[in-house]
Amino acid sequence: MALRGKRLLITSGPTRTPLDAVRYITNKATGRLGALIAEEVIRRGALVTFVYGRGSQTPVLRGPRLDHLQLVPIETVDDLIGVFKQELPKRYDALIHPMAVLDFQPDTVRPYKTGSHVEEWIVRLVPTPKAVKLVKDLAPDTFLVGFKLEIGKSTEELAQIAFDFLTRNRCDLVIANDLQEIEGGRHTGYFITPDGKVKESAVGKEAIARALAEYLEGHLD
Repeated sequence: MALRGKRLLITSGPTRTPLDAVRYITNKATGRLGALIAEEVIRRGALVTFVYGRGSQTPVLRGPRLDHLQLVPIETVDDLIGVFKQELPKRYDALIHPMAVLDFQPDTVRPYKTGSHVEEWIVRLVPTPKAVKLVKDLAPDTFLVGFKLEIGKSTEELAQIAFDFLTRNRCDLVIANDLQEIEGGRHTGYFITPDGKVKESAVGKEAIARALAEYLEGHLD
């Protein structure tokens, strides 16, 4: 168990942002990949703090492995940033960040329910804070694994976009994937390293989780 005793922070699932007292904006993320990654690294001995969007999948564990998992539910991007500020100074060996973080949120949130009699409701969206950009400021020695989702890109385009993301956010590894492949039943994860190369690829969420765990085993020491 090469990951025995390693402390990993894993984010997973969707975030959401309110529109009014009862409605919100979210995305398609289910949290399955994050849950599978957590299960895999825990099997290899890691201690996991699992930060997940409400309603998403969580790891399924049995017996003594339950002691290796702490669950932290969140809803908004601000919630996620709050968890980063609280947890990352506690010295995690790695942050694995497949959570689908919203890029936009309403500039105003109505504190009441908007009635169905309203003929038109115009919502102005503004960018959310970039939580991933805070990671290396809060924990410069934590190994940062980012994830980048695109739609309809070639492997070469996807790798370049992922490398740009890696550079901007000071990631140590980025796993890139394409929504068209995911929805087509072939979820391929491309592992992009700081030299800009596709180090490896894995097909299927289970295979991606295993490949990432093996990659961490080789790099966290």
